Amino acid sequence: MKNVLLPLVLAVSAATAMAAPAGVADLNRMAQRFAPVELKADTSMLSAGDRKAIAKLIEAAKIVDTLQLRQRWAGNEALWAALRKDKSALGKARADYFWLNKGPWSIIDGNESFLPAQVSGIAVPPTKPAAANFYPEGATKEALERWMDGLPPQDKQQAQWFFTTIRPGSDGKFKIVKYSDEYKTELTQLAALLREAAAATDNASLKKFLTLRADAFLSNDYLQSDFAWMDLDSLVDVTIGPYETYNDELFGYKAAFEAYVNIRDRKETAKLDFFAKHMQEIEDSLPLDAQYRNPKVGAVAPMVVVNQVYGAGDGNMGVQTAAYNLPNDERIIRERGSKRVMLKNVQEAKFKATLTPIAKLVLRPSDQQDVDFNSFFTHILAHEITHGLGPHSTQQGKSTPRQDLKEAYATIEEAKADVTGLYALMTMMEKGQLKDTLGQGDAAERKLHTTFLASAFRTLHFGLTDSHARGMAIQVNYLLDKGGFVAHGDGTFGVDFGKIRQAVTDLDREFLTIEATGDYARAKAMMDKYVVIRPEVQKALDKMKTVPNDIRPSFPTAAALLAK
Repeated sequence: MKNVLLPLVLAVSAATAMAAPAGVADLNRMAQRFAPVELKADTSMLSAGDRKAIAKLIEAAKIVDTLQLRQRWAGNEALWAALRKDKSALGKARADYFWLNKGPWSIIDGNESFLPAQVSGIAVPPTKPAAANFYPEGATKEALERWMDGLPPQDKQQAQWFFTTIRPGSDGKFKIVKYSDEYKTELTQLAALLREAAAATDNASLKKFLTLRADAFLSNDYLQSDFAWMDLDSLVDVTIGPYETYNDELFGYKAAFEAYVNIRDRKETAKLDFFAKHMQEIEDSLPLDAQYRNPKVGAVAPMVVVNQVYGAGDGNMGVQTAAYNLPNDERIIRERGSKRVMLKNVQEAKFKATLTPIAKLVLRPSDQQDVDFNSFFTHILAHEITHGLGPHSTQQGKSTPRQDLKEAYATIEEAKADVTGLYALMTMMEKGQLKDTLGQGDAAERKLHTTFLASAFRTLHFGLTDSHARGMAIQVNYLLDKGGFVAHGDGTFGVDFGKIRQAVTDLDREFLTIEATGDYARAKAMMDKYVVIRPEVQKALDKMKTVPNDIRPSFPTAAALLAK
């Protein structure tokens, strides 16, 4: 069953927000909630071979957009083709907003349709289907669960695996279809482009990854290519394939295709090495019953800072990703941990376009001076680090938090990473381990927590349809109840520095315990209680109507590389 959560419609009035098909003026206002930015990267250090390789990877990323459209909804590709044929002002506005959302549903408006019920003979669902295009249309969650539970263990694992779809069989029953068969045409094209890129580059680790990932697209076995991606040490830093499961709102099992073509920032990456030295120490300090902690965290996982050249598929849809933590395959996480990729130019664009103006609205003037990019950047890093820490198995290793928590997992996991990251930074600051990164003492603590508070409203500004925002609603409401955050009554908020540490610790313990025990009912109860917008929070959000929700990137560096 899908929870119905009330969205925040921030720039469009309730009278026009999805109650009827949006007109040109409405669509333009909706699109303006995403500030246009140019994402640029320095290509001066690339070799001639890497320049050829990165151009091929940008071409490959464009195919990923096609795959992601198909995965999001069965009618998406036909609808996109129909919208592009309409050259009227309304047609162009619809096509523009469709592409921003990669579908006919406005992501930050409750995933409700902004189009008529019929477009060129195509029926448009009023809201995004929870099953996306991973399961048979009309199949109920209960029927799918009964079928999965009746399968032999190995088949059940495949049915719940990242890289399979479920389709109706000729015998009237469900059947499992591998991505390599479901998307054979596009994956064959992707594999060819990746092999061309591999042939062009003179970097051995990039050549190895691209060759193995090309093989994986055709074999449906991504394990070895994921290990090779973990080992990637190249100026050209690429992530391409099926990864995140947010589009599967029915179970949270199926991975959507995405692509990030990046150039590594070696100077900034070098600054992050110290975090790798403290992974086990952070794990051992988590506020969690010792029986659930990992006695041996996977081998030190790589952490890199990059500047994005091009994004596609799930990597360029609605709210932009500022960092990611992959792969999601628990086999790799147990052995090697997970790789954290920080998109610095994306983070800087978000900070300038959204967080800075929001801080001026939700914080008192005396607190605004404590909001800084370094604290913002470092907490995102900590968020990504702590995705790889904490529980990764339940039921004595027989299951995982993702499987047990089902559709609640994404919300709980994103909130856990936020608050565990904050807890880890507090702990490391107390030990003096971050004095060269964040500083130390009261001033550093004020910056960390005040920036996190302002950033919380930036996340809530997206609406509650996104798992990150749902997780943030839990955090804000819980910390308000515990006194760590304080509402001043006038739409501004502050931090009670005498209470914030204990409040964060208690909340972190709750998230970690839910994941360690795989307690679905406890997770749902927490979401039912806290995934709401309370009046005092709404008062602050109401002041943000002119602040962009996020950024909308263009990629001039990619265009220049393709033009050569």
